[in-house]
Amino acid sequence: MVAVFFDPLRSVAAGGIGATYATLGTAFTHRVRILKITNLSDGDVLISFDGETDNDVVPAGSFVLYDMTTNSPAGAEVDQLVLAIGTQIYVKDGPTAPANGSVYATAVRARFD
Repeated sequence: MVAVFFDPLRSVAAGGIGATYATLGTAFTHRVRILKITNLSDGDVLISFDGETDNDVVPAGSFVLYDMTTNSPAGAEVDQLVLAIGTQIYVKDGPTAPANGSVYATAVRARFD
């Protein structure tokens, strides 16, 4: 059986988002199967998974969902696509810098029992 667990919510306020990448919460201590980044700020933000490369943009008032396990074969945990342990999410100003609100990361992981 596979049990689903939600990591604690990660966040960064608009005041902590600038022209250089800031961390969005802490690095993952478990493999993440589903990741949702919600931008409740009033500006667009860029997302990075290495702190240097722009990997995605999340417009103000929207979210992006990464479901690494969609249509993955059932079976051993090693068969699944996941974000690795130690992965850190970074965020910085996008085309319009946020002044108010926050950006959040919701992570879903699984444990095989």
